[in-house]
Amino acid sequence: MKKSLVLAMAMALGVTASAYAANPFSDVPAGHWAYDSIAKLAAAGVVDGYPDGTFGGDRLLTRYEMAQVVARAMAKGANVDRLAAEFADELDALGVRVARLEKNADNVKITGQIRYSYDASHSDAYGSASNLRTRIWFRGQANDNWAYTGMVQNIQNFAHNNVEENRTDWQRAWVDGRVGGVKVMAGRYNFTDFLQNRGYMHDARFDGGELSYGKNIKLTVGGGKVSDSVTEGSSIGDDAIYADLRYQTKGIGANVSYYGVKDLGKGGSNDATKGSRFGKFVDHDVDLFTAGVSFGIAKDDVKLAVDYLHSSLGSQTTKDGVLIGLNVLGAKASKPGTFGVWAKYLNQPAGTIWNSTMPFSSYSRTGYEGGAVGADYTFAKNLVGAVHYYNLDAKNGGVDTETLWTQLILTF
Repeated sequence: MKKSLVLAMAMALGVTASAYAANPFSDVPAGHWAYDSIAKLAAAGVVDGYPDGTFGGDRLLTRYEMAQVVARAMAKGANVDRLAAEFADELDALGVRVARLEKNADNVKITGQIRYSYDASHSDAYGSASNLRTRIWFRGQANDNWAYTGMVQNIQNFAHNNVEENRTDWQRAWVDGRVGGVKVMAGRYNFTDFLQNRGYMHDARFDGGELSYGKNIKLTVGGGKVSDSVTEGSSIGDDAIYADLRYQTKGIGANVSYYGVKDLGKGGSNDATKGSRFGKFVDHDVDLFTAGVSFGIAKDDVKLAVDYLHSSLGSQTTKDGVLIGLNVLGAKASKPGTFGVWAKYLNQPAGTIWNSTMPFSSYSRTGYEGGAVGADYTFAKNLVGAVHYYNLDAKNGGVDTETLWTQLILTF
């Protein structure tokens, strides 16, 4: 065994040699340069010599013998990354898991989701639709602080002559990390509003950057451009900024938010009944203020969430809105048999709906008021189904909507 290797193994264990008894090997005299280090390794159970009581220091070790020594040192908590890398094949043959090597091998993680959805609507705007959406996520860790995430999406739309059928897009690409205590995110990321009833204002792509700081009391600010969630190159607005200040602890949440966007509904028609998400309110600069609270009951199994919204867009009687949601339990993808039910009251004027998580958000146009109920159930691990029902009356000459939405999601 080489001198440098013996010393490296001894130092890796991080225990002083003087803590141990005399060297147990007959061929290692007290004056030998490696006496203390070998005594330390023997006392720690890393080396045990040969049956005749000798250490055999001048004998060359086979790679398998060396792998066994490294494995024992690792079991004692030694920091032997370099040795583990050198003897990785032999360690693998011995069934030793090298955490550092596995971490490097898993530097890029790939996950995915397949969702089949069907919705049927009773309205003058549209009938029924079904599609299969596939998303593949890639996340690579650049270092301890920074990572890159990208997402590819394919939509198989089963309606004939639909432009989205068989389309595959690179939908997300961003970096995130920390600078001191500030979390930073930049690129094309998914932006979900800060409402306590999350997603009913906006849940889609955002091109820009975001800074956040804090934990129980958290401040988040961001800016960039609001993007449509599906169609490349189109948008529901131009430059946008947002800010949120929230307090969150177990069972209680409260926040105030501001959102500002230029030319909301950019590129749409001024006809209030067709062709536009925002009808007669297209191409307007909009300021939106929200405030919300939420309460968890019975270990957070029951949650009540209330949001107040005020938009600068709309008539004098339709600038204010409110969302009230009651959630009971919740389906967990990792736990078969779990389920959740929920009900919501939705009163949202124009300007409070940018790109909602609701399946028919592009038909909401000028705001609406009504109710929604839903249930979710985990059929098997990572297989979750859902049924949602919406009954909404349109504001300002829009289209009333009654929709049944169903989906089945498989994650991997």
